[in-house]
Amino acid sequence: MKNKVITASQAVALINDGDVVCTTGFVQSCIPEMLHAALEHRYVESQHPKGLTLIMCAGAGDSKGLGTGRLHHEGLLSRVIAANFGRMPKVAEAAQKNKIQGYNLPQGVISKLYRSCASGQPGLFTKVGLHTYVDPRLGGGKVNEVTTEDIVKRVEVDGEEWLFYKATPINVALIRATSADPSGNLSMEKEALTLDCLAQAMAAHNNGGIVIAQVERVVAHGSLKPKDVRVPGILVDCVVVADPPEMHRMNYGVHYNPALSGAIRVPVEHMPRMELDERKIIARRAAFELPLNGAINLGVGAPDGVAAVAAEEQVTQYLTMTTEAGAIGGVLAGGSSFGSSANADSVIDQNQMFDFYHGGGLDLTCLGVAEVDEQGNVNTSKFGGRLNGCGGFIDISQNSRAVVFAGTFTAGGLKVAIEDGKLRIVNEGRARKFVKAVEQITFSGSYAASKSQPVIYVTERCVFQLTPGGLELIEVAPGIDIERDILAHMDFKPIINKPMPMDARIFRDEPMELMEELTNLKLCERCTYDPERNILFLNLEGWSVRKKSDVVDLQKVLVDACVKAGRRVNAVVNHDGFRMAEDLYDDYAEMIQYMMKHYYTTTARYSTSSFMRLKMQEALKRRGLQPHIFESADEAHAIVEASRSAAE
Repeated sequence: MKNKVITASQAVALINDGDVVCTTGFVQSCIPEMLHAALEHRYVESQHPKGLTLIMCAGAGDSKGLGTGRLHHEGLLSRVIAANFGRMPKVAEAAQKNKIQGYNLPQGVISKLYRSCASGQPGLFTKVGLHTYVDPRLGGGKVNEVTTEDIVKRVEVDGEEWLFYKATPINVALIRATSADPSGNLSMEKEALTLDCLAQAMAAHNNGGIVIAQVERVVAHGSLKPKDVRVPGILVDCVVVADPPEMHRMNYGVHYNPALSGAIRVPVEHMPRMELDERKIIARRAAFELPLNGAINLGVGAPDGVAAVAAEEQVTQYLTMTTEAGAIGGVLAGGSSFGSSANADSVIDQNQMFDFYHGGGLDLTCLGVAEVDEQGNVNTSKFGGRLNGCGGFIDISQNSRAVVFAGTFTAGGLKVAIEDGKLRIVNEGRARKFVKAVEQITFSGSYAASKSQPVIYVTERCVFQLTPGGLELIEVAPGIDIERDILAHMDFKPIINKPMPMDARIFRDEPMELMEELTNLKLCERCTYDPERNILFLNLEGWSVRKKSDVVDLQKVLVDACVKAGRRVNAVVNHDGFRMAEDLYDDYAEMIQYMMKHYYTTTARYSTSSFMRLKMQEALKRRGLQPHIFESADEAHAIVEASRSAAE
């Protein structure tokens, strides 16, 4: 048997000039820090290896020089293919100054390209990235002028647009595990995530390259159970034991937390409450979009407050939170532990999670924003002179059933006050987020609208909705003046029809009874009956159909009301501010057809939203129902009164 355990310096001495190196790590977790440090030390001492290509998914560092930030020395890198540049700012600076070539590609695409390399495929076909800056028509993911090779191509298959991402063969894989036996079999019992270690190792090995694994400890031959081995020794060339132990922290802020590795389960009922500030206001409003029993992804920043609000409102056990890094279920961790989860149900490889996301398995994502324009385009990748990178933003936002973009209305010095249930802007932020045109398109509003993807933009003072005509203002916080506090701080004027007040509960420092809202327990309060005129009024203003069970709940409320009335009724339905997931319009129309057949004499619907009228009319027409949706309540009431009078 071969003993593969060597020192870090011996391992990195095997890396040659010009090699293509991939490394693992997610934000601040699961980073093979000792290998990065040894590679940096060798280059500083000898100026070798030089001209490396670095391939990585998410950022892997602390933004201050650790992780891949160690690889900034001039000449060490010649090219970088990464989803995130923000955690290695000096490398990003080199790219911006044209000192190295650079590509910023979606995290999930890079993650799955490891598998393409491993299986000998030339690349990856996917729709991820269409109509964003990754699309060859908008730059092909190149970050500067010296980057000239096209590694992303637009292709057509059976009349549909696809992107083809070229795979780059890998020479060296730097991975990490907890335990290794002398033959290089690796287990990950104390790791928070497994990421792409197996795919990376297979990609390098099958290309004739080398695989270097950093571990916490070496164990005896035969002591690892076969199903616990996440990377088999046949793929591993070198094992390096981290020394000192600080080089193998779970993440930069936590040496080891057994709840994040799944070794124990911890109580979470008494998590500290968030202060009622602008961040919590945003998180509370976003929480009203949560689909019970649905799969949810939360981004970093304002969105990760949604998990805290869900815990505070005691609905966490009815939600399945996920991270693109591979955690499913439990309570998502924040800060230095972002990407992992306490009490997780499962942890799968990162590329498998992106299979789930790319295939449409995600019911809702809540993501942060840096810039938004009048077409609903969002920029999070390059702004204010910074090359941040897209991370998994494109993969996630383009494929989720519904999207919530969450962030403050302005940035830099914003201060608000909440007084008597009203919001007051104390100091306006210095930087505008709602601009005429975003610097870079990380999310395409027009592409999302063409797919009828439900998208809203939540801020502390208002909410916008994506429509085919651009952004529409649909909700305004109590105490906020539209002209003074919203339009005066935007570079464009959104569509304004009849914006509603944001829910008053958001601005009171007390429980919102979110569970009752999400389970439709108070839905019956939206239904009233006038026996003298035999008119059933249904007020769906501001209500959202997030899942099929919402349609079922609404039908039950309507049937109960009609049965109680004791006769067929004339129905008037208010759809102002009403929103519905694209794949549920037919279910909703089927419910209307059922009510028309069994309980309604006539029905009239109205909405000030032309987008809602169009979608509803299309769904009703497909079932042979009267498709007209009125623009005002007066028109709807008039047609019902006329029908009632004719019947009399």
